[in-house]
Amino acid sequence: MLLAAAGCGGGSSGSGGGGGPYGGSGSKPAASTTSQGAGLSIALGSTSLGRFVVGTQGRTLYLFQGDKGNTSTCYGACASAWPPATTGSAAAQAGSGVNAGMLGTTTRRDGTHQVTYGGHPLYYFSGDSQAGQTTGEGSHAFGADWYVVAASGKKIDKS
Repeated sequence: MLLAAAGCGGGSSGSGGGGGPYGGSGSKPAASTTSQGAGLSIALGSTSLGRFVVGTQGRTLYLFQGDKGNTSTCYGACASAWPPATTGSAAAQAGSGVNAGMLGTTTRRDGTHQVTYGGHPLYYFSGDSQAGQTTGEGSHAFGADWYVVAASGKKIDKS
């Protein structure tokens, strides 16, 4: 279990769409961002939790119940443990099974664009080291709970 801490936030909303495959390797990406100008591809993965959204290298994406609407409140130590899924200047791309109309972005206070799905800012978990891992599911950290995001945009609560 992680320790709790407070964070602050600010943001705005947008939308995106497109296409991209689900796939991955067993290694953890060095960063959660795409190259400047490229749109992060959001796809669906599947485990015993069901079908859920994944990002870079098939890594699971989470929502934070401490966020205020589509505005992130996860900064500092929180963002180190739960790196935001960010995209370059291009919109996030919807892979197979992902509802493109549910994809969007919110602007973080450092000016980066964090991907949202179903109105929730998306995060990776630093404890997941490979595609398909969901070790952050049901965690309570930084003042609220963290959940894997279903294809519907809702949390998956199997805790």
